[in-house]
Amino acid sequence: MTVAAKEILALNRFDASRADGFSPELADRVARRSATYGAASVLFYEQPIEMSHASGAYMFDVEGRKYLDVYNNVPSVGHCHPRVVEAIARQTAQLNIHTRYINRALETYCERLLATFPAPLSNVVLTCTGSESNDLAMRIAQIAAGAKGFIVTETAYHGNTSLVTEISPSSLRKRKPADFVRTVRAPSGEGAEVAAQFAADVATAIADLKAHGHDLAGLIVDSIFSSDGIYADPAGFLKPAIAAVHAAGGLFIADEVQPGFGRTGGGMWGFNRHDVTPDIVTMGKPMGNGFPMGGVVTRPDLLAQFCEETGYFNTFGGNPVAAAAGLAVLDVIAEEELVAHAARVGASFKSGLEDLGSRHDAIGAVRGAGLFIGLDFVDADGAPDTALTTYVINQMKAHGVLIGAAGKYGATLKIRPPLCFGEQDVGYFTQTLETILAAR
Repeated sequence: MTVAAKEILALNRFDASRADGFSPELADRVARRSATYGAASVLFYEQPIEMSHASGAYMFDVEGRKYLDVYNNVPSVGHCHPRVVEAIARQTAQLNIHTRYINRALETYCERLLATFPAPLSNVVLTCTGSESNDLAMRIAQIAAGAKGFIVTETAYHGNTSLVTEISPSSLRKRKPADFVRTVRAPSGEGAEVAAQFAADVATAIADLKAHGHDLAGLIVDSIFSSDGIYADPAGFLKPAIAAVHAAGGLFIADEVQPGFGRTGGGMWGFNRHDVTPDIVTMGKPMGNGFPMGGVVTRPDLLAQFCEETGYFNTFGGNPVAAAAGLAVLDVIAEEELVAHAARVGASFKSGLEDLGSRHDAIGAVRGAGLFIGLDFVDADGAPDTALTTYVINQMKAHGVLIGAAGKYGATLKIRPPLCFGEQDVGYFTQTLETILAAR
């Protein structure tokens, strides 16, 4: 049986043609949304939710129903964390300007952020989104390498600017990426074969780019490979592929929007688990715990080379309110020891899911690191079971748990809660999933 690949936005998307049975109020709200957003409207679940407020790992809808959030990495240290809320309110009441003035909040934040990176990475450019960050990183890489070509994984998502969309094959519905982009398989398998397979695929992609007139600018990956279905192990498998990229004159860009800020439990950044130093690192969503914020960290020589050719500035990137939010996030991660917490709770979570898999044939592999875990659903033949994944997602929502999907076939639960997620939350999630699987 052939399983169809899924476009990323379709994995958990509300189908507006299936709104029969909605209450008049919900039907009206959905109609109003569709009328204003048009074809670009994206809502979650078979029946959309109107949220009212949130705190920690929980969200609440307008009817007062409580939901455990096991999906959202934007409020990385927890929804509406009081430290972040207070920092934003205080700074916005005092001053909010662009970055062409000296500002102590910005200077302090940049110094604190850069202190978390390996020494060669000592310059930062702040943006507003991960998409902007990846767009800038690509431009830096193209100028530094004197080349245009990029390599990404086959179901990658890196953002939505015009340039970044070309390295986000999961967003493309009717065509393949641009001719200067090559895709490789997700780094699956076991042991040393993972590193060997991934490096060989990257080498093949480099050669194919060359054969079609493109030299290599860079390899860009999210080091947890989230859109591909979450592939974290074995730690260190990225090294041979990065060596091949450097040998070809390209740069390694680590997209840390998903695995960064302690989520994998192996350090502040996902690339820490692989014992590598990227040429460029990009950040976004979790950086300001929900306040729009992104950034690019790189070596001074690479940034200087870019700035010699391009007059770059960003009006809102690095504004004092964003800097205050970002600094509060760093403070919370350190003071609440969230990196160690992610490692400890994530290991317990993964073990519990593996135990659940031993009792339910519908569960295939369980993969991940820290509080970023993927759980595959399979049918009786071991093939990806997209229908079951969709069913589980909506049943989990009915039981008060918010979860999404990932992977080429949309058959992987994407488990990515706020970093404050605790053992009690692990227990509730696991028991709820077992109840749903047992009842189907």
